[in-house]
Amino acid sequence: MEVNLSKTKEIVMGPPSKIRHLPPLQFPTAQTERVNSVKLLGINLNSDFSWKSHVEAITSKATQRIYFLKQLRRAGVPPIQPAPFLHWGNQACVGIRYPSLESLAV
Repeated sequence: MEVNLSKTKEIVMGPPSKIRHLPPLQFPTAQTERVNSVKLLGINLNSDFSWKSHVEAITSKATQRIYFLKQLRRAGVPPIQPAPFLHWGNQACVGIRYPSLESLAV
């Protein structure tokens, strides 16, 4: 397996006083970029163990989605209604019915 060094980032976690003097990782062909925060498996990690960037990202996403739902309500789009359970063998699935956009045409 080859590592793509142009996409590789380095994050050193710990107190700034102890990690400031550490040199960045170096490879024969390139040097990695050192960053203070990184998104890993959907969680924003900071080098100082703070949750601030993660909370801000989640809050921003929630605000955008609430705004979109308010716009849909103002436009008169009826709420999404869950359909009855559908069964395929031993697996269950919930279907979602969306209103027809043609019925919303003015």
